[in-house]
Amino acid sequence: MSLVRSARRPAGSRARSDLLLAVDAGNSNVVVGVFDGLRLVAHHRLSSLTHRTEDELLLLLADLLGRTGLPAAGGRMVLCSVVPDLTAHLVRAGQRLFRRPALVVTHELRLGLRYKVLDPSTLGADRITNMVAAHEIYGGPAIVVDLGTATTFDVVTARGVVLGGVIAPGVQSSAEELFRRASRLARVELRRPPRAIGRNTEENIQAGVVFGAVGQVDGIVGRLRREMGGRPRVIATGGLAELVARDSRTIQVVDPHLTLKGLKLIDAGLRRR
Repeated sequence: MSLVRSARRPAGSRARSDLLLAVDAGNSNVVVGVFDGLRLVAHHRLSSLTHRTEDELLLLLADLLGRTGLPAAGGRMVLCSVVPDLTAHLVRAGQRLFRRPALVVTHELRLGLRYKVLDPSTLGADRITNMVAAHEIYGGPAIVVDLGTATTFDVVTARGVVLGGVIAPGVQSSAEELFRRASRLARVELRRPPRAIGRNTEENIQAGVVFGAVGQVDGIVGRLRREMGGRPRVIATGGLAELVARDSRTIQVVDPHLTLKGLKLIDAGLRRR
């Protein structure tokens, strides 16, 4: 069953304002979105919260929610996380904030996807959430490119079958490793340089990192397209998606909130089943 179809309100029904805190916990960043019904009313990208205690996370989530002016009463939390220790703290903080269990995304949930991979339990919850969103919002076949700590590529068919994907070094991670190993190279702002032929060290690094990431994405997407056949739509998300998509020949859609939208779809679909 399609999560989108199951999430739609019956014809003539009144919109109900209900609060959802959607949390995407990654290795480098935690993205928090606040939905009031179907509207994403606020979103925050935070640095890694790995070392925060449960009490600190509770206070932080309550503060972010408080800034929206929406009451916590009756609200709930849905979470996808690739950091096990952080998952447990966030789940308990969410339960204390909303006085109900948080929904944690795993491959075991009935999400409308079928898995043609050797071990679905190894798929990151963020990747599963992205594929749900891509398939439901943009249709299939689709390739989701998530430019985060790692750059991941996930392939889903028109029928919602997860074929697998690719994990490659991330743009920021690659740059940090370069700075760490080359003692004479200073850190530079990751932005698009004016040209590929850099005229100073800063432009050299920017060209190598940014245009290198573009080449990586286009090269891998090209291979995935040939292997899966058809004309898959290529959707990019993640903090550096806009930067890479500007020069990419293969990225067709940039959706910076794809994961948050996927969390909303998963919550809505499962609640209405």
